[in-house]
Amino acid sequence: MPYFGFFYDYYYLILVVPMLILSVVAQIMVKSTYAKQSKVLSSRGITGAQAAARVLYHYGINDVRIEFSPGGKLSDYYDPRAKVIRLSDGVYNGSSVAAIGIACHEAGHAAQHAQDYAPIKIRNSILPVCNVGSYIGIPLALIGFWLGFEPLVTIGLLLYSFIAIFQLVTLPVELNASQRAVKVIEETGMLQPGEIGGAKKVLTAAAMTYITALLVSLANLLRLVLRFNRRR
Repeated sequence: MPYFGFFYDYYYLILVVPMLILSVVAQIMVKSTYAKQSKVLSSRGITGAQAAARVLYHYGINDVRIEFSPGGKLSDYYDPRAKVIRLSDGVYNGSSVAAIGIACHEAGHAAQHAQDYAPIKIRNSILPVCNVGSYIGIPLALIGFWLGFEPLVTIGLLLYSFIAIFQLVTLPVELNASQRAVKVIEETGMLQPGEIGGAKKVLTAAAMTYITALLVSLANLLRLVLRFNRRR
């Protein structure tokens, strides 16, 4: 979003706004795809919880729990600290191709942590810097600009850039979790060949939200760099 009146300019309109619109479209698509594929029941009749358990078994993981979470739709996630896969009602108890795809995706994250998947380790290592950058990156850059102290501007923008770096590293993590999910689904026969496409559609739509989030961050970073350079 624009930072005070100083940053509200055409850079935001031509760089960030199109990416924000694309992000909204991606969110609509994932919700629409999920709603559609949630109506397609698996012929095997297994639930999302059972599907996640099969993925864990496939990877030899026996220290991860699968729990019901009272959160809303698409609120499913894997908690690596507690070693718990938390699934919403529509996924935990659901037997649709969407539920199975999402549950297996979250179990794929558990497999990544169990196998020390490199991008996961990288993402976790830069998370503290990313958190700091999200809070103080732009304020530091603003203070540096007002004081005419260019090194402080550079430090602020570098800290802020870690948001985009974090999202860049997150992308292969999410794609790999989906690849693991589809692989186990196919190898174990959890879904019929004609049903796998529906699960893939849900996972692909979800991946688009991470891609657009990265694009928004990159566009905003570029906008800030251009804006500061223009006002020097």
